[in-house]
Amino acid sequence: MPRTPVDVRRAELIAATLRVVSARGLGAASIRTIVAEAGMSLASFHYAFSSRDELLDTLIADVLEKEERAVLPEQLSGKELSELLEEGLLGYFDHLRTDPQYELAMLELTQFALRTRPRMAEAQYAEYARIAGASLELAATHTGCRWTLPVPDAAKMLVAFTDGLTLGWLVDRDDEAARTMIHAIAQSLAALAVPVAPGGAAR
Repeated sequence: MPRTPVDVRRAELIAATLRVVSARGLGAASIRTIVAEAGMSLASFHYAFSSRDELLDTLIADVLEKEERAVLPEQLSGKELSELLEEGLLGYFDHLRTDPQYELAMLELTQFALRTRPRMAEAQYAEYARIAGASLELAATHTGCRWTLPVPDAAKMLVAFTDGLTLGWLVDRDDEAARTMIHAIAQSLAALAVPVAPGGAAR
């Protein structure tokens, strides 16, 4: 029987970890529980990952990559800043609605990291801020605007808004309320930018 490629095993173990963590919490996600969920042996786990910490780090990177793809609008030109921001947030919301277990697991991992591996939580939120900042800069560039406060500060605001949106929706699963909040967030953020004149100065 041919050996399963390591990248396939890693993907299956990440998926199994997400199911375990989102359903039962990180405390239940021992290596034995994860491999049982994945239908693998312990040897298969250690063929793919050196430790549970490496698996968790890879899981976080995988989720963040999916989130970054989700927030990029398909069409950038011909839109106002608030429209691009709203489209990006709606893209994230579609990702949340489609795979809520991802965000449940990320919330669980953040709580775990704050108690036991603070640097992991710091790295996680630094990556959130990077994605938010890149999205804000992209939206401003394509709409001829500039932010009136430092982009890292605006990015932290966007991350905080998104945290609230995520937790609120996971609790009540109210799609209409979430979309109303997304519209308000986009409008509020867009108000922090000003148009740039042809010479480069704010109008």
